Amino acid sequence: MKKVLFTLITAATLLTLTSTNANAQEYKNAIGGRFGSANGVSFKTSLKKNAMLELIGNFRSNKSVEYFNLTGLYEVYNPINGAPGLNWFYGGGATIGSAKVKGYSGDFYLSANGVLGLDYKFNGAPINLSLDWIPALQLTPDTGFWAGDVGLGVRFTF
Repeated sequence: MKKVLFTLITAATLLTLTSTNANAQEYKNAIGGRFGSANGVSFKTSLKKNAMLELIGNFRSNKSVEYFNLTGLYEVYNPINGAPGLNWFYGGGATIGSAKVKGYSGDFYLSANGVLGLDYKFNGAPINLSLDWIPALQLTPDTGFWAGDVGLGVRFTF
């Protein structure tokens, strides 16, 4: 787990240092939480005008299941006319993770993801909110479609 956290922090730092373009969402970087069926850490960074990379590390543990996954999403942002600070976005990416059902051995999995959502940056405050839907096509160990997760992102922008 420490290696995964170190890798996430290193990747986020490198992306922050190499990214210099402006974007539609009025912030360059954002870090915070994403809350849905699984809670996790979310980091967004600008790639070019109107495009961002989002990295999400999710985890979940209860009496019957434990899992951890890392999702990378390329997101394209479009402003909503008449609503300053509000954008809608779409994109795609991939997830790699590990799931373990109590009493059974665990599996690594890989999926292709889509994303569709709304993103709002408060004027004059370093706060960003997003609401998104991330459906997935699981590729391994079994193939199948997952209708997805709706999540609320709350981030500090810089």
